[in-house]
Amino acid sequence: MQTTAAKIQMTNLETIKGAIAAKIDAASYTSWIAPLSFDVVNGTLVLGAQNQFSADFINSVHMGTIASVAAEFGLNASVVVASVKQTVAAPVANDNRAQAYAPVAEKVVSTSVAFDSFVCSDENLFVVSACKKVAAGSVPFSPLFIYGAAGCGKSLLTECIAGAATSKVVKMSGAQFVSEFARSLKEHNVFAFKDFCRNCDTFILDDVQALSGKKATTEEFIQLIVDLRNAGKNVVLTANAMPGNLTGFDRRAQSLMASGLVADVVAPNTYVKSVLLKRAGVKSDVADTLAGRIANDGHLLAGIATKIKTYAELMGTSVDMTIATRLLADSLQTVKTPVAMVKMMCEKLGVSYDAVCGSGRSRNLVLARQVMMVVLKGATQLSLSEIGNFVGGRDHATVLYAIKQIEKNIASDLVLAAQIKQLTEECK
Repeated sequence: MQTTAAKIQMTNLETIKGAIAAKIDAASYTSWIAPLSFDVVNGTLVLGAQNQFSADFINSVHMGTIASVAAEFGLNASVVVASVKQTVAAPVANDNRAQAYAPVAEKVVSTSVAFDSFVCSDENLFVVSACKKVAAGSVPFSPLFIYGAAGCGKSLLTECIAGAATSKVVKMSGAQFVSEFARSLKEHNVFAFKDFCRNCDTFILDDVQALSGKKATTEEFIQLIVDLRNAGKNVVLTANAMPGNLTGFDRRAQSLMASGLVADVVAPNTYVKSVLLKRAGVKSDVADTLAGRIANDGHLLAGIATKIKTYAELMGTSVDMTIATRLLADSLQTVKTPVAMVKMMCEKLGVSYDAVCGSGRSRNLVLARQVMMVVLKGATQLSLSEIGNFVGGRDHATVLYAIKQIEKNIASDLVLAAQIKQLTEECK
């Protein structure tokens, strides 16, 4: 009789599971409901979660659906931590044991990293304001997606957010997320990894492009964003290109990343470079002169400032323009190469260099390539075939078609015409 009763109860539980699965999207059910243990105790459907965070999340996000399904079977519903249950559930895939997880090398963000460390130009006022809003509390535009070329200050902005936030922040690089997710699968504590990423008020992932082409990791990343948004948490993402121009991501992932607030961060201009050099102890007149001859790259700029400061300390002398020119002969710009011009235009147009040289055919990417071809024709003496080689190996006919298309468009698009004129002047 007991065996028959147990079979009946098991059948009823499977039916309840199926009813819940029918009312919750597949990804959420797999991530949150499937790992739970199911039992019926004194007229109550008791769901056992692996830890308190999971129990709290399910109670806040999915309890309404669970309770309505339980009511259909004449039951109340309760979600508890599995360890406090009095009954022992049959083993399942992860057997709901308490799992521990900690990153191999979790980065400790210094609270001394303040927004004052980011020298803000007029072009970056919007993105900096958005970052300050995130640091101040919950925002309605999650995820905040920040994109820009290497060295424009994306990582520094994320450190500023983490430094200014008063609530809990989890910050990971894209490469670290890939590595830690793979490790959690190998060590069978993936649910603890999920909880670690979700147990925060603000989640920051720097360099999203590191997930490119990694399907399983991207699926986990997408579900993480959805769960955090549903729970009212902040998400901040950075990448080297806007969501639609990221390669190796399907349309669903690109759409989700673009569903909040997308903002670009512009590389350091002459004013920003001069201020940063002065902060490093470079004389005002030397800093102003050097700023115009240093590439718009924050990483390069930091290296130059360190080099000048170290020279002054070791040699016991101030650095004048003569010394600076000799000291930085390998870093100061002289002649602009076509590759340098293309990379500069990638920064201005908000596309990645790899995407421009790749086979992508999105509307924004095709227009960016065509603009670059026209600018190279106006700023250099390169042949059409040579121009094509610098934008991904395009042939003569492709470059000729691009030039004709842009010439036709600028006749009615004054903004595009002004943009091409400015880019051409900067490349000469």
